[in-house]
Amino acid sequence: MKIGIIGAGNIGGNLTRRLTSLGHQVSVANSRGPQTLTALAEETGATPVTVAEAARGAEIVVVTVPFRNIPDLPAGLFDGAAEGFAVIDTGNYYPKRRDGRIAGVEDEGLTESRWTERHLGHPVVKAFNGTYAADLVDRPRPAGHPERIAVPVAGDQEEAKKAVRALIDELGFDTVDAGGLDESWRQQPDTPVYGLRGGVEAVTRALAEASPVRTEEFRG
Repeated sequence: MKIGIIGAGNIGGNLTRRLTSLGHQVSVANSRGPQTLTALAEETGATPVTVAEAARGAEIVVVTVPFRNIPDLPAGLFDGAAEGFAVIDTGNYYPKRRDGRIAGVEDEGLTESRWTERHLGHPVVKAFNGTYAADLVDRPRPAGHPERIAVPVAGDQEEAKKAVRALIDELGFDTVDAGGLDESWRQQPDTPVYGLRGGVEAVTRALAEASPVRTEEFRG
């Protein structure tokens, strides 16, 4: 597939490494420009591009930038993407550590990914937000392996969610359907599933145990 990755931090960088190793055509962008991605491109064979170019022709676009920077992404971000493309949102809201207070989350009660979706202007699938970046490289396992980690996936569009879950399976992880985007609070920071290295049963149980009430640490 053609995959665009916007953000080349820990998650974006390791997804670039894994997806290129699986034979996908990856375009990767960051806020500092393609000239800063030369080393990653040489290592992986990915194509460094500007943010505005990252989604062109892409069947899946991964948005993995700091939460507060979502509104700064350029208009027309998905112009030229493939028909029926899916968007993966890996983001998390860290009001005290990084992002400051976001009114849409705090006052309107939007889930993090619903807020992101509104700014992007396209439906998103929430995945990898609670995954350790190193695990993308170090912990893939074949289907049926007892140590295979499961990733919760939330989204409203079934076809997009199906495509994302298939890609995650190819990467070496199981998935658990975490419901629609308005239920994605179940996998936000400081919930039982966040950072959990567990299989399908453990992840399913953790999602069920989540509370919609944000802890003090994650309120702005």
